[in-house]
Amino acid sequence: MSSWSQSVGTRITAIRTQRGISLSALAKKAGMSKATLSGVEAGTGNPTLDTVERLALALAIPVADILVTEAPRTRVVRGRKEPATAPDTQLLARVSGSRDWEFWTLRLPAGDSFTGVPHAPGTVEIIRVTTGVLTAGPDGEAAVLEAGDLVEFAGDCAHSYLAGPDGAEAVVALGSTAETSRPHTVTEFDR
Repeated sequence: MSSWSQSVGTRITAIRTQRGISLSALAKKAGMSKATLSGVEAGTGNPTLDTVERLALALAIPVADILVTEAPRTRVVRGRKEPATAPDTQLLARVSGSRDWEFWTLRLPAGDSFTGVPHAPGTVEIIRVTTGVLTAGPDGEAAVLEAGDLVEFAGDCAHSYLAGPDGAEAVVALGSTAETSRPHTVTEFDR
């Protein structure tokens, strides 16, 4: 019995019971005996990758959801409450996967502008305005956005941000492909 087998068994049991699926029903859907599934869930079996893939398919989840070894944790990032007096950013989250994502807040005082440098090739930038009016996007293609509006564009070109008369606040997501992602270095959002 390995800690990997126990971890896989614990995850399968948790997902199955959370969804209200019986052991028999999951075993049948995954094309295995109830005894085999029982051993996998107990951590006494040694499931092959094929077994894990069949269970993931039967549960309609990614294989990675079964292979996760620790439970997700909750993380709260509190927004800054003081008014922005200069362009201001705050990293909200970084998510890894086939595309690495970073989530930032961007705050610009009334009429202030900010020039973004081109990111690595393949980078996608998504901006959702939360307050005010913001003109944002690639040079020559910038869009005027109001609270609730969203724009997505290739972030590997010159782009800019311009706040309206009452300033603006937005959430900016930067997604870089695995081929272009690299250890975190200072970007225009690291002021």
